[in-house]
Amino acid sequence: MGTHEGAIAVASYPRRRRGHGDTPHRSRVLQLLATGGTGGAQESAISLLLHLDRSRFEVEAVCLTEGRTLQRLREVGIRVTVIPLRDDESTVRELAAYLRRREIEILHAHLFRAELLGTRAAREAGTPVVVATAHSSRVRSPADIAALAAVTPSIDRLIVPSAAMAAKVRAEGRGAAKITVVPNGVDLDRFSPHRSSQDMAALRAALGVPPDAFLIGVVARLELEKGHRYLLEALPAIIEAVPNAWLLVVGEGSQADALRAQVQSLPLPARERVVIAGFQTHVEAVTQTLDVAVMPSLREAQGLALLEAMAARRPVVASAVGGIPDTIRDGVDGLLVPPAQPDALAAAAIRLARDPHLWDRIAASGRARVEDRFSVATSVKRVEAIYEEELIRAGVHATVTEGKAAAPKKKAHRRVVHQFEPQE
Repeated sequence: MGTHEGAIAVASYPRRRRGHGDTPHRSRVLQLLATGGTGGAQESAISLLLHLDRSRFEVEAVCLTEGRTLQRLREVGIRVTVIPLRDDESTVRELAAYLRRREIEILHAHLFRAELLGTRAAREAGTPVVVATAHSSRVRSPADIAALAAVTPSIDRLIVPSAAMAAKVRAEGRGAAKITVVPNGVDLDRFSPHRSSQDMAALRAALGVPPDAFLIGVVARLELEKGHRYLLEALPAIIEAVPNAWLLVVGEGSQADALRAQVQSLPLPARERVVIAGFQTHVEAVTQTLDVAVMPSLREAQGLALLEAMAARRPVVASAVGGIPDTIRDGVDGLLVPPAQPDALAAAAIRLARDPHLWDRIAASGRARVEDRFSVATSVKRVEAIYEEELIRAGVHATVTEGKAAAPKKKAHRRVVHQFEPQE
């Protein structure tokens, strides 16, 4: 690091304030991701990076590991930096230096390690606003829960995608943060059904699926909590009732080999009707070629892949766990089933295959539900409002009352305890 750059990195953070009559500046926002892999958390961060109002916010990303998400962001021109995760202390120091050097005003952390290290770095750097999104419904160890609770008083706003996740983080001792529910949002244009039947047939052929198959699909990380094994167990019964049924599994993860082994243990013809497609770049096209989208999860913060399927007018079947019932009204926008019950999964898929009117009604209602409550535009506007509220609270932006700018508020020493107020 050069002399000039080093001096900037260790200098006190100069808060820039916007008052009445000043030329408005764009607040610098850093999205910090713990991993550059694929998943709902990364998709949420990508949505923010792509859709935040550029007249108000200057956005960039830092990730603690390389991965496919970084490649996507670089392709669309987003500034992305990798700060390798070596040991916690050195990563915190490097992150703090980066926050000072870039004069970041808002740090928005995504996923466990980003929350822990990003919050510590922001505190060290004097970053005015710290926001974190708790994406994961994972069952944490006591040590991890304690570590998150310890940094929570330094987080200005904790965003969760569902009321179920709000209850989870409060139960984990994180009530010292102001918790706000902001559901995930879907890019409606990206998932609007607009591909021709010829395109869909070509995609199915590329995946090894017959054009006339009744295609059931699951788009999710290949991890135990996603419940793939129960859908595979349900497949023989589905095929018995729907002879042209096939199953498409999209995603990557630690359970890939175990799932392939389970497929080989299925009876014929089920074992020949499963395609494990791995990672797919154009997930919107894959989603649109499905006849039914399934999420057999054992736990789920909200279920972004379900929203994407609903946006694509694909009827959905999902486990009634976590934030999923906040998203789907059973029998209206989709069919909910108890978790870990292959018979229930099979029965729901068979209902949709046998009843075209139910299929049409749920597909249409799902699309309307996403348009009404779960668009990316709605989600990003809510996050922008949070950013602005916290910038004012921190004294970076002035409040405006009756056309006059009030003096910026001085930020109290890190935090006060806020009550949870769920937002629709």
